Amino acid sequence: VDFVKFVKKQYGLEIDPDSIFDVQIKRLHAYKRQLLNVFHIMYLYQKIKENPSVVLTPHTYIFGAKAAPSYAYAKKIIELILAVADTVNNDPVASKFMKIVFVENYGVSLAEKIIPAADLSEQISTAGKEASGTSNMKLMMNGAITIGTLDGANIEIADFAGRENEIIFGLKADEVQEMVDHQSYSPWDVYNSDARVKAVMDSLFSGPWSKGNPDCFRMIFDEIMNKGDQYYILEDFASYCDACKRAEEFYLDKERWAKAVIDNISTSGVFSSDRTIEEYNRDIWHLSKY
Repeated sequence: VDFVKFVKKQYGLEIDPDSIFDVQIKRLHAYKRQLLNVFHIMYLYQKIKENPSVVLTPHTYIFGAKAAPSYAYAKKIIELILAVADTVNNDPVASKFMKIVFVENYGVSLAEKIIPAADLSEQISTAGKEASGTSNMKLMMNGAITIGTLDGANIEIADFAGRENEIIFGLKADEVQEMVDHQSYSPWDVYNSDARVKAVMDSLFSGPWSKGNPDCFRMIFDEIMNKGDQYYILEDFASYCDACKRAEEFYLDKERWAKAVIDNISTSGVFSSDRTIEEYNRDIWHLSKY
């Protein structure tokens, strides 16, 4: 409720405190795959427009990210998220089920508002790319359920809180490496075999978010389709859509969700700096205590 009030005051946007607060807050980088998240939102929007009788569990998608000044591709992804937000938030049908908030100038002060409000923690980097992580621990500690790839600290979160209390999806690090080694992946194969993917990618030229400018998001299309989709966004798309569906079903089972929240909070202490520093000292520094 506090975050709802903040969003209304700061951005003039009304969001539903009873919707699923689905949060992805981290540096904007291709490997962190904010695109996978926004492509799924675009797919849902298209689904609603094709069939207005579709009923979805209300979601508020919350993005917080900064792009490096010279990182043009990351800036273009932010531009797409904002364009999709403008389309969705102002659509009389879609906005009943979805709202998108992209917070400006993301930092610690905003994190203090977002993290306690979060229901779902998006930790969806390509497996093998996220060497570690800390935001996922902060979200876990505040009762958010992790939806993520089996990589980095997501593995430890699932180990400690219980795999049944997280939503794991997508390629594993060894599977990604095998596809790299054998050069066995082509995004065009997915594009030509999954109508959802084709519709989303084509909408970068012709969708409402392009605002009549077919070249506006050409960079994103080219990066994925013509430069090999090095972060396997399209390969993981179907698995991610399935995971998002599972997350909704999980949320609607109030007793199971409550147990998962409690299990996440109560096991998060393992990530304390006390334990971490003790282990560093035991294994690496070998300093004596005073």
